[in-house]
Amino acid sequence: MRAITVRDRDAGIAGLSLTDMPYPHAAENDVIVRVYAAGFTPGELDWPGTWTDRAGRDRTPSVPGHELSGVVEKLGYGTTGLSVGQRVFGLTDWTRNGSLAEYTAVEARNLAPLPADIDHTLAAALPISGLTAWQGLFDHGRLAPGQTALIHGAAGGVGSIAVQLAHEAGARVIGTGRSADRDRALAMGADTFLDLQTERLEDAGEADVVFDVIGGDILDRSAALVRAGGTLVTIAMPPKVRPTDGRAVFFVVEPDRTRLTELATRLRDGRLKPIVGAVRPLAEAPAAFAPATRTQGKTIIRVMEDRTRDRS
Repeated sequence: MRAITVRDRDAGIAGLSLTDMPYPHAAENDVIVRVYAAGFTPGELDWPGTWTDRAGRDRTPSVPGHELSGVVEKLGYGTTGLSVGQRVFGLTDWTRNGSLAEYTAVEARNLAPLPADIDHTLAAALPISGLTAWQGLFDHGRLAPGQTALIHGAAGGVGSIAVQLAHEAGARVIGTGRSADRDRALAMGADTFLDLQTERLEDAGEADVVFDVIGGDILDRSAALVRAGGTLVTIAMPPKVRPTDGRAVFFVVEPDRTRLTELATRLRDGRLKPIVGAVRPLAEAPAAFAPATRTQGKTIIRVMEDRTRDRS
């Protein structure tokens, strides 16, 4: 099979190449997925899991990418809950070969059924952004109807999903970002927008949940915006400054079949719209990692064409 692989940690993006790889092995409780569309995170070449397995051993050459949409090709021993030929989407393990390959082995619990009327390209844009937004707002932030959520990066991949989910949940939403992001954030459901380039963050007002995807100075200053009893949630880095009377949570997204299913329902019903930018073939995936080639929205890699009518 064909896959994007990386062998040299020091080479960075230049070390990515399209190569031939052996067909993956389905371990116990795994499925083999024929990948039609895949997503990646530009910074994942810096993640330890890209280079080592769960025991810390070198596992290169490794296949990057952790979001996928495709069809179950094979079941591992003892796998239940999914069937061969079923459309699925979800996350690959952080310390195993990923989704930028024609076939990949995934723990079945990391995948959810994909309705027949959802395009693979849209589905591949949803797992990390959708689960991160959900877990940040509700599992960690405990956002409730009538509360206020301040969401940094409101027009980005995670932020735009968080704005839509918070709005649907009945929260007042304050979005932040650059001036060019204002219209998109408001269209997604933000009630107000603060331009971080021209306006003072401190003028945003207090919020029950502050959701940070930026880190650094913005994260530090956001602690003062958390209302008494509220929560500062970040995916950027462990916070150095904590709210005076509230919680601070740093987390890494986790797979969740139930939440993926709920996100897919919202996507199918038109209540949730991930922002997809460029769609590129597998051979162009190495170039897609380069900052100069990134576009507004998430870049999706079309790994294989879906020319069949799969079972849902």
